[in-house]
Amino acid sequence: MTKLALGTHPFLLGFEQLERLVERTAKSGNDGYPPYNIEQTSENAYRITLAVAGFSQSDLAITVEDNSLVIRGRQADDSEGRIFLHRGIAARQFQRSFVLADGVEVGEAVMENGLLHVDLTRAVQDTIVQTIKIKKG
Repeated sequence: MTKLALGTHPFLLGFEQLERLVERTAKSGNDGYPPYNIEQTSENAYRITLAVAGFSQSDLAITVEDNSLVIRGRQADDSEGRIFLHRGIAARQFQRSFVLADGVEVGEAVMENGLLHVDLTRAVQDTIVQTIKIKKG
């Protein structure tokens, strides 16, 4: 029995990129830091919340790259001249990526109490019915 790849199923015409998208998402390298939530705030809206305690707004960058929302954090090293007896607070850089479906737009980003909130909206697409005329050959 032959196993069909997702993008090559006969009923999924034009979805060849879907399999590449799934592979890219699986290899995105997200290691669990920083922790995050994704919530649906309405029928066509979402909010991603990342726990970014210790990061200032200037330490964070949010971009949309090739249908991916990419959030990066980089803190300046301020430990020079300081002697730590214990250092348990992570001060490391991160990159967290989220693949966006077609029609999903990134709204505003708000930093509040060590949490970064990024709002997303999905455009409601109208149902289109198209009649194709059959020509005589």
